[in-house]
Amino acid sequence: MRFVNGIEKKIVSIDQAKAIIQSWKVTGKTVSFTNGCFDILHAGHLYSIGEAAKEADYLVVGLNSDESVKRLKGPSRPINTSLHRAFVLANLVLVDLVVVFEQDTPFELINALLPDVLVKGGDYTIDSIIGAKEVIANGGKVIINSIVEGLSTTGLIEKMKTTSQQ
Repeated sequence: MRFVNGIEKKIVSIDQAKAIIQSWKVTGKTVSFTNGCFDILHAGHLYSIGEAAKEADYLVVGLNSDESVKRLKGPSRPINTSLHRAFVLANLVLVDLVVVFEQDTPFELINALLPDVLVKGGDYTIDSIIGAKEVIANGGKVIINSIVEGLSTTGLIEKMKTTSQQ
């Protein structure tokens, strides 16, 4: 796969992300964080990423690894590899860094990065969001965005299966 104009530099390890975020914060910039599997990028994902990007100067996206997605979504997932999913996310102008994590939740990543803003979509409460307590204790805030009804990767996969069987 060919990376264009430094896109590959946006896909980083946790340690690299920590160093980059520290350099941003030294200059007074704020960091927003969101996460997900982003298996087949769709309008709901783009809405959520856009909302997260509005919350700070920089946006970091935590991306579940292939094994993590498999554990969470089942043996037929992910459809796209973590390298391909990271590449797609890194090509979005709103995304400043992509960090792949191996765990089933982003707790360790959030705790390591301690963003200024933690953004989740869906029907969560602050008490149920992984890493929310740590971000708030560090002086940050947690934002819950609404979800776009009818848009999900699982729904898209089911629609493709139904369409291909006709």
